[in-house]
Amino acid sequence: MIEVVATYRAEVIGRLERLTDGPNAAALDAACELIVESLNAGGIVQAFGTGHSEAFAMEIAGRAGGLIPTNRIALRDVVLHGDRDASVLSGASLERDATVVAELLDGVPLHPADVFIIASNSGVNGSIVEMALGAKQRGHAVIAVTSIEHTNAVPVKHPSGKRLSEVADVVIDNLAPYGDTTLAIGDRIGVGAVSSITAAFVAQALTMMVAERLLAGGDDPPVYISANIPGGDEHNHALEDRYRDRLRRLA
Repeated sequence: MIEVVATYRAEVIGRLERLTDGPNAAALDAACELIVESLNAGGIVQAFGTGHSEAFAMEIAGRAGGLIPTNRIALRDVVLHGDRDASVLSGASLERDATVVAELLDGVPLHPADVFIIASNSGVNGSIVEMALGAKQRGHAVIAVTSIEHTNAVPVKHPSGKRLSEVADVVIDNLAPYGDTTLAIGDRIGVGAVSSITAAFVAQALTMMVAERLLAGGDDPPVYISANIPGGDEHNHALEDRYRDRLRRLA
């Protein structure tokens, strides 16, 4: 194994070990509590992320071993379920546009008990902060997964002057460094991005914690079985039917 890969592995492992220590441990517990309360009250988890942070939403919503009462909100919904032309999806301008969120939320059948989990490494883009504000204005709790180091080092972009971390009820630090890269090649080339890995760990940790809490409370956790094993589709569809049109599952 080349040295740079071994160094990167150490960077990743060190962060994964720290994700469940100190303030993050308390944040994970608090987030688990909010999700359990939501599910017990008939709500679902609404997950949102843009750019590479959309991978976090995909880890939360609609995957094998994951919770069934989950929904992924995506920027492309304004094209798939709205009236916008597909050209708006080119580039990164849409994720910086705070005005798109009202349209997104108007197209989501929200339940009063729904809880939002919003992931953004920078935590400052317009759509991210507006989604958190929009959820709060509608009475929903918000859990943020963001890089505290990065978000505190960059200018605020939302008209409110707020960051995602300043709006959310619970903030989980993904422990990514400023700029996301953990290593340097030569004098100035940053490589070894880590936020996707730590965010995926957070998503799976929350899923397991919630499932365990539900089971301890006497409920069978509504968890997906892989559709690629016998009986998987039947199991999954039966549980999805409890939530009717509240879950979007797209290719």
